[in-house]
This record gives sequence, C-alpha cells and structure tokens, in this order.
Amino acid sequence: TILGETHEEEDEILPRKDYESLDYDRCINDPYLEVLEGMDNKKAQRYEAVKWVLVFAIGVCTGLVGLFVDFFVRLFTQLKFRLVQSSVEECSEKGCLALSLLELLGFNMTFVFLASLLVLIQPVAAGSGIPEIKCYLNGVKVPGVVRLRTVVCKAMGVLFSVAGGLFVGKEGPMIHSGAVVGAGLPQFQSISLRKIQFNFPYFRSDRDKRDFVSAGAAAGVAAAFGAPIGGTLFSLEEGSSFWNQGLTWKVLFCSMAATFTLNFFRSGIQFGSWGSFQLPGLLNFGEFKCSESDKKCHLWTAVDLGFFILMGIVGGLLGATFNCLNKRLARYRMRNVHPKPKLVRVLESLLVSLTTTVVVFVASMVLGECRQMSSSSQSGNDTLSLQDMSEDINSSIKTFFCPNETYNDMATLFFNPQESAILQLFHQDGTFSPVTLSLFFLLYFLLSCWTYGISVPSGLFVPSLLCGAAFGRLVANLLKSYIGLDHIYSGTFALIGAAAFLGGVVRMTISLTVILIESTNEITYGLPIMITLMVAKWTGDFFNKGIYDIHVNLRGVPLLEWETEVEMDKLRASDIMEPNLTYVYPHTRIQSLVSILRTTVHHAFPVVTENRGNEREFMKGNQLISNNIKFKKSSILTRAGEQRKRSQSMKSYPSSELRNMCDEHIATEEPPEKEDLLQQMLERRYTPYPNLYPDQSPSEEWTMEERFRPLTFHGLILRSQLVTLLDRGVCYSESQSSASQPRLSHAEMSEDYPRYPDIHDLDLTLLNPRMIVDVTPYMNPSPFTVSPNTHVSQVFNLFRTMGLRHLPVVNAVGEIVGIITRHNLTHEFLQARLRQHYQTI
Repeated sequence: TILGETHEEEDEILPRKDYESLDYDRCINDPYLEVLEGMDNKKAQRYEAVKWVLVFAIGVCTGLVGLFVDFFVRLFTQLKFRLVQSSVEECSEKGCLALSLLELLGFNMTFVFLASLLVLIQPVAAGSGIPEIKCYLNGVKVPGVVRLRTVVCKAMGVLFSVAGGLFVGKEGPMIHSGAVVGAGLPQFQSISLRKIQFNFPYFRSDRDKRDFVSAGAAAGVAAAFGAPIGGTLFSLEEGSSFWNQGLTWKVLFCSMAATFTLNFFRSGIQFGSWGSFQLPGLLNFGEFKCSESDKKCHLWTAVDLGFFILMGIVGGLLGATFNCLNKRLARYRMRNVHPKPKLVRVLESLLVSLTTTVVVFVASMVLGECRQMSSSSQSGNDTLSLQDMSEDINSSIKTFFCPNETYNDMATLFFNPQESAILQLFHQDGTFSPVTLSLFFLLYFLLSCWTYGISVPSGLFVPSLLCGAAFGRLVANLLKSYIGLDHIYSGTFALIGAAAFLGGVVRMTISLTVILIESTNEITYGLPIMITLMVAKWTGDFFNKGIYDIHVNLRGVPLLEWETEVEMDKLRASDIMEPNLTYVYPHTRIQSLVSILRTTVHHAFPVVTENRGNEREFMKGNQLISNNIKFKKSSILTRAGEQRKRSQSMKSYPSSELRNMCDEHIATEEPPEKEDLLQQMLERRYTPYPNLYPDQSPSEEWTMEERFRPLTFHGLILRSQLVTLLDRGVCYSESQSSASQPRLSHAEMSEDYPRYPDIHDLDLTLLNPRMIVDVTPYMNPSPFTVSPNTHVSQVFNLFRTMGLRHLPVVNAVGEIVGIITRHNLTHEFLQARLRQHYQTI
C-alpha cells in the first residue's frame, strides 16, 4: 500500500554525513574551578543579569527578523497581485489572458530563482530548518546550521519563496532564524564578518549556546504565531533533552519579547497606532464568533466531538500519505538530484514554480464557480478586516468572470496570499462549492508535497493549515447539505480540519495545541483541538513517523528519542559500548599526542594509567595508591616505553613533520641502568592495545586478556582541549617538574570556540616532540560513568537527560572497559545489537 514501507527501502543506504555531538555536561577541570573560586554572589547575580539581557535581546532581534520578512513579503505580494489582477481584468475583455499568465510567471520564477541562488550560497538554509534545529536541541551538531550567513540567506530566501507563489510558509523558517539569532548574539563575534569581534569571553560552551538556541527557537514560534507559551512548549517538546526551571522562565521571557516586538512594529506600520498591539503574530486566525442574527449557532457542541474524532482519523491518514509521498520524493532527490551539479537544483525549483503558477492561474480562471455573496458575509468581512488588518476584506474576494454580487470561489482561494485564503475558509460565510473545495485540496496537497524539499527556504505549517482548512470546510458543507446540520459553525470545522491535517503531518501534540489556541484567542477550542491532534497523531504513527523525523532519518542524524523500547532492557552497557579505545596517559609526550590526533577521528580520549604489575596491590585496598595521577620520576620509564611503541606509528604518517624526531628518538640509547627494565616492559606478554597502532586491526586470535588491558580511568580529555594545549605550547621537558608547565585560564581554553583549529593545520615545528604534556589540569576528572552491567534504558536516560557526548563504562575496580557515544544509542544500532543478542542466545 502507499502508506506501507518495505524493509528494503528502510535499509537503503543514502548519502550521509558523520555528525558530531554537542557536550552539555560541564568540564569541571582546574581552569573552571579557578573561575568558580573567583565567583562571589554579586558576580553570580551580574552573570545571571547578563543572561536575562541577552535573552531579551534575542527575542527583540527575532521579532525584527519576522518584521523584515513580513514587510517585504506583503510588499512584493501586493505588487504582484495588483499588477496581474489588473491585467486579467483588461485581458478578459480583449482575450489576451496568455499575457497575464506570462506576467505572473515572470514574477514568480524571478523570485524563486533568487531564493534558489541564496540556497546555493548556504545549502543548510533550504527547507524549514525545523529538522536541523530539532537535531541541534537534541544534542547533534549540524554543520553551518547556526551561522550568520545562514540566517541572512534564510530570511531573504523565504521572502522570495513566499512572494514567488510557491506553496510554502514563512513560519517554519522563522523558528530557524530565531535559533540562529540565539546562537550568535551572545557570542559577540562572527565567522562570516571577521570585523565583528568583541572581548566577551562568556557563554563559550555548548551548554550555554544550546540554552540560547532553545530560547531563540521558541521566540521564532512566538513571532510566527503570536504564541509565546506555545513557543516555549515547542522548544521543550520538539528539541531539548535537558531542561530546568530557570531555562523555562528565560525561554518564556524571550518568547514574550519576540511577540510584543513584532506586534508593536506591525501595528504601528499598518495602522499608524503605535503601541496598540493589534497584530500579535505573522499568522492570525481572526476572531471566531457566530453571527448575532443566528441564535441557534454555537461554535461547537458535544455532538460535534464525534465528527472531530473522525476528522482526526482522516487527518492522520492524509498526513501519513503526505509523509510517505514526500519521503519517496526526498529519496529520489538524494539519489538523483543532489549528486548532480547545483544548477540542477535551481532548475528543479524553477520547474516547481512553473507548474504551480500554471495550475493556480488555470484553476482560478477555469475551474471556479460563481457563488452568491450573502448579506451575512459582509458582517463577517468587517470582523475579518479588523483581524487581518488589510484595507478591506473584499479585496481578497476575486470576481474573475463572475457577474455582480457573485465571486469566483476557486480564484478567491488560489489567487490570494495563503494567509488570506486561510482566513476566507475560517470566516467567510459565503459558501464554497464542494467540488471547488475538493479540487483545491487535491491540487494543493500534491503541489505542497512536491514543493517541500526543493532547494528553497520553505515552511510547512501554512500549506498544511490551508489544506486542512479546505478539508474541514468541505466536511462542514457536506454535513449541512446532506445531513441537515444547519446549526454547525463552518469556521470551527475548518479550524479542526486544519489541526487534523497539520497534526497528521508533523505529529506534534502539546505545543501545537497551545499554538492553535493562542492563535484563535478562543480557549473553548482547547478540548476539540487537543482530541483531534491526539487522534491524528495516533493514526499517523500507525503507518510512519512525522515529516520532520523522516527527514532527520534520511540524513542519518543520530537523533535520540524520548525513551527506548521495552525489549532493549535485555541489553547491558557492555553489549553496546565501544571496547576498542584510544587513550592517553596523564603525562604524554607531544609526538604521542600528535600521532593520536592525526591518526584517529575521536573527539575525546580517556586519561588512564596501566596497572599491570600492581594489580595485586590494587585489589587489596580501596585507594588508587599504585596508580596515582601524581607521577613519580620513575614513571617516565613507562612513558618512554609507550613512546617508543607509538613512534613506530608516527613513521607511517607521511605528513608528520616530527618523523625525523621520532627516528632520532628511537636511535637514542637509554641509560645502561634502565635498559633492562625498559626491555622487560617492551617484551611483556601483553600485546599493545589494538588502537595503539592505527594501521593494525584487532586479531580474532587475541585472548580477552590481550584485548582488554587493565587501564585505571582518571578522566576524559577532549580533542579540542588537546589541540589547544599543543597550539599554545603547554608542555614541560623531561628534566623538569610538571609544575613548570604553563597554565591556561578558562577564557584561553575557550577562546577559539566553536571552531577550534585542526591538528593538521598546526605549525608544530617549534615544539620538541620529546616534551611532555600534563593533561590532568585540563581533563574532566569526574564525568558521568556507568557500570558494564547497567541496563540500556538507564544508560539511555542518563545520556539523553544530561545531554552527554561521551559516557565511559567503568568496572567495579575503576578500570575503563569501553565508552558509549550517541551513535551507540541510536535505534538502528540498538536493534542490530538486540538481533546479535538473540542469535547468541
């Protein structure tokens, strides 16, 4: 069936990227503790006050971005429709409608071409941006998703996409724009604009940045729909895995700032009444109320709930169909469009624009019916004009080829901005033909499904609302005409239809319910909207996932769900961990660090000491006396032996400028009194750890003892920290104490955030490769750890709730036996390990 997904399709390998994870856990090392020691209550209060100021600034800037998009969309759209409509009126008498079509094509294809060019500049600006922001808030670093260039291309691109007549909305990209503002504003610097650089060494961590992105995304929802509470719940429901009360309050404040900033300027610009606050969001649903002359009319009754549930089921089926078709289109694009030259993407966007424009024009001129304007519609229009703030609601009613006192119902829906069409379906008391509504829904459904995913900035909220509103209005017409339910309010059914279809597509529940309630300003709609969305979600989930989750999965992003399946508790941490570790010692030579960093792609390394000869003493006591981090001078012998082994792997790396140094070090003879001890260390029966040599693979003949050497775990050191230490020359010579090593402050360690230099780009010629780096002051000595016997559900909850990036697996005696990352907790990986578990049994 069309809703079904075959197993082969699910396992199909598509072009994917290797995504990194964000690290929400604090690294409580010595530089961070020095900052805490200098932090008193007054400084902490000032620090918190700066956060509130930045949150307010994020909300204001997000509102201004929304104002910019709305102003120019309205300007270009009114200009386009005014010129084309006057041309249609002239050509309807002269028989030159083809010229009117060419005018409309010229406007639309020019705008869409500009939008596609902006996406070529920054590819991540394509689409709505909600899947990318959802991934970021879930803890995945999507390249370029929160850059200044992205928000510029996104805001201007969606402006041209909407003005170009594509079936897209500007509300989804507003969420992405708000998130970018939240990520960039607190940094006080820009990679795109090098001159924007301020000495503000605060909030330079994934933890702080992710909190500000949460606030910015919520502000984008609030600005789009005038729904600050819905924006806060959206950021909580759709993205963030870690949440606290203080963050909730800041996010709500940011959403309020965005809503009232946009409301203030829009009301002042359109009405000239500054401070009136009459337009809370970019999309307003208007006021729902029955006509005063109709005493039997009610917005909804208890009997209507049965129809709402049925509409929710149908909305879930329609949403699942939409998602299945769009998934197939996305697969086709990833295989056949994206690998080709970028010009092919522009041509696809122009093809969609051409088809959409021709369909809209022909349907408006040919397929519409002339409907009588009722007297009640005029009063409804007066109410609507106050809400939409247009010059006159009658300007959105099209009378193409219709006599006086009638209007063309198809042209009224197609030949208008999408927001005006939604308001017509919600509030226009004049009837729409069931045939017109059916054709409109079918054409809009197919074209919006085809459009979502092309290389232009595009939102999905408004097209889904418009499709659903047409479906709901069709249901109301059928109930009135064939069942005789004259008391029902058509606007309510249009709203419920919009909620049902949107819920079936995006599968949001809590936040979408509040967004729709806030947009309607009618709290009595809370129960029917909530029931409809729940039913639509349950129905759609029976067939496939929401549209945003589908696109996330197609890109191979390791997104973590809210919880694991029950059967996953048959697995333990030892079943899913990565046992082949690449580690560093507390005191490691520079050439060893360079070898590790250049021959691996890991982003964190366990800091360990070996406990071979001291295993018995280790098992006797509870203290790590024999493996203390505070090395004595004799421990250099261990480092020297390990250095000799790793220098062999250095020789195989062609781009290393330390190769000669390695050869020189190998040729150097150790002091006679130490030679015997070193020889014993090198000839131990323990085979070097598998990942010690990058060009060596683990052998199946190795015993468990050979595969897993006893390594006492002391902490985690990040790749970015090691690169920073090497870049700044933090090391000491073998003849000196580690106390002589230079110390870096917390500000110096985070100065290059978020783009730390690459190890291959560092100039290390001035560093002596035999120098030693003491990593203990900069490692995280107390990261979250789990036991090998911990159930997967506990591991998953700890990893997701605390926003971790690496989770070491440590046994009862303090030895690290493996490490768990985000990729070890994805649904696909757990399913594969569960199948292996069943096969073993």
